[in-house]
Amino acid sequence: MVQRRAVVGLAAAGLLVGGAAQGAAAQKVQFLQGEQTVGVNRPGTTVRSAVTDLLKGPTPAEKAAGIRTQIPPKVPILAIAVTNGIATVDLGSRFAVNASAERLNARLSQLVLTVDAVPGVRSVRVRIEGGTPYGLFPGIDLTRPVTSATIRTPDLPPPVDPGPGTGTSTPSTLDLERRLADLGYLDAAKADGVTDNATSNAVIAFQKWQRLGRDGVAGPQTLAALTTAVRPTPRATGEAKRVEVLLDRQVALYIENNAVVRTLHISSGQAGYATPTGAYRITRKYPRDWSVPYSVWLPWAQYFVGGVAFHEAASVPVTPASHGCVRIPNGDAQWLYDRTPVNTQVIVLGTSA
Repeated sequence: MVQRRAVVGLAAAGLLVGGAAQGAAAQKVQFLQGEQTVGVNRPGTTVRSAVTDLLKGPTPAEKAAGIRTQIPPKVPILAIAVTNGIATVDLGSRFAVNASAERLNARLSQLVLTVDAVPGVRSVRVRIEGGTPYGLFPGIDLTRPVTSATIRTPDLPPPVDPGPGTGTSTPSTLDLERRLADLGYLDAAKADGVTDNATSNAVIAFQKWQRLGRDGVAGPQTLAALTTAVRPTPRATGEAKRVEVLLDRQVALYIENNAVVRTLHISSGQAGYATPTGAYRITRKYPRDWSVPYSVWLPWAQYFVGGVAFHEAASVPVTPASHGCVRIPNGDAQWLYDRTPVNTQVIVLGTSA
């Protein structure tokens, strides 16, 4: 069972953008931030006004706060009607072309969650150029009206933990892992002499900090750097216990008593979905959450600004690759989750000296 999660508005992230004028009727339009939808205020109370504002996209201020949309520009509204609580929304073909299944599902989520929240609407019938989009949006049957509950229900099993490595322990690997653990790149409990994902991730974190090639292999240059390396130090001023995310180095520093305990390999937001810089706090945590717009599990999710979170991911490239979240490898994500309660400070820096 996926834990129930409220849609988080910008105010929860310490931001107030896109708000309606004081005293005016307002409705929520669903955009994207990180791996989740976020509701922003727009004036109006009708399906047409909600869809019109959704298709306009985020404002410049919202974009600066990391708010995005997967809906392409200039999607025309062909028809809108509400009958017996069923809202029928007919859009032009631009809504459903030139996109991966992931992006198509995100677009559909934005549309349905926005329309279904309009007073008087019980479900949403989606049409493209007057026709039913058969099989176009994976996992969602649009031959009949759908609701927010339909969109929010995951249809995938939880991820399978691959478990520890199965290689043979060697003295040279054990020496390498102990050195990485001493410097805070590897959990000491993982220093077992077996070359596995934990070893590779620790090497990558070290290479990132030292600004070496990021291949996860302890070659001659990496081994030479390890002999003289010292533990990383914080890059910002903050609370004694905090997490610093360094976007240029693509690492996260877990800090206690103003000293770096661990340096973690991460992957932040790709071009167009950059992880927003600034000082934040962890607002909510879920051992296993579900990304509504992108239909993917988010193990060990910790949200710190709107829909942007730390979470475990099966793929953590050495460069920015997410929708704005901070991806952390298997094992390290839970390690961080266990040490960072709600209200822990998170500082995201674009550059680190």
